[in-house]
Amino acid sequence: MAHGSATSLVAFSLIVAECFGVEVPTFQGEGPSCGHPALFIRLSRCNLTCKLCDTKYTWDWARFDPRKESRKQTVADLAAWAASSPVELVVITGGEPLIQQERLVPLVRELLAAGKRVEFETNGTLAPVPELLVDGVRFNVSPKLSSFGVDEAKSIVPSALEAFVASERAAFKFVASSVPDLERIAELADTHRLAPVWVMPEGTTADAITEKTRVLADAVAAHHWYFTTRLHVLAFADTRGR
Repeated sequence: MAHGSATSLVAFSLIVAECFGVEVPTFQGEGPSCGHPALFIRLSRCNLTCKLCDTKYTWDWARFDPRKESRKQTVADLAAWAASSPVELVVITGGEPLIQQERLVPLVRELLAAGKRVEFETNGTLAPVPELLVDGVRFNVSPKLSSFGVDEAKSIVPSALEAFVASERAAFKFVASSVPDLERIAELADTHRLAPVWVMPEGTTADAITEKTRVLADAVAAHHWYFTTRLHVLAFADTRGR
């Protein structure tokens, strides 16, 4: 490995829910890289408990067994898995991946050394460590609104949002279900100077996404924001591991 000894890379392990995109190819389904071929490393655990979360198997231990839904994998194994594919983009998601960000630093270094670029999908409550603010790394920051089934006192963390803005490596992607959600997004974007803003319709079926796209589209356009669909839901019917 290029940037760490084999011993140190084996010593670092991450709590992983699933990895996919090598054996069965897929795409980044959301945000600025929507439609790009991608590999996914989904980490387990989250610091929020959103009612509309579509990956509750990463944190809801009342419904899921953590012993079945997560495993420890070394940085060396994860880097080798990603390097086995010619796909350039590696998406590190969750759960909330930045819970484990200190151990993600060596993984990101290995991925970049292998010619990959990295996108983090994060809820924006935890500021990134300086070691992750490097060329080849971007953050898709998705602050969760109260309509997503979470207390904004927990999900909106001004200091963390300011750190992402200052990094100049972040896009801000909001899940929206209604036009009033867009009004709240505008308030947050203005207060915290969030840019660029992406809006994504909430839904885990093609019908729901289409319906909410049509509800939201005119108002999103009026704000001059970016609009993203959920390509993986449209293409693969929200099949896990796609």
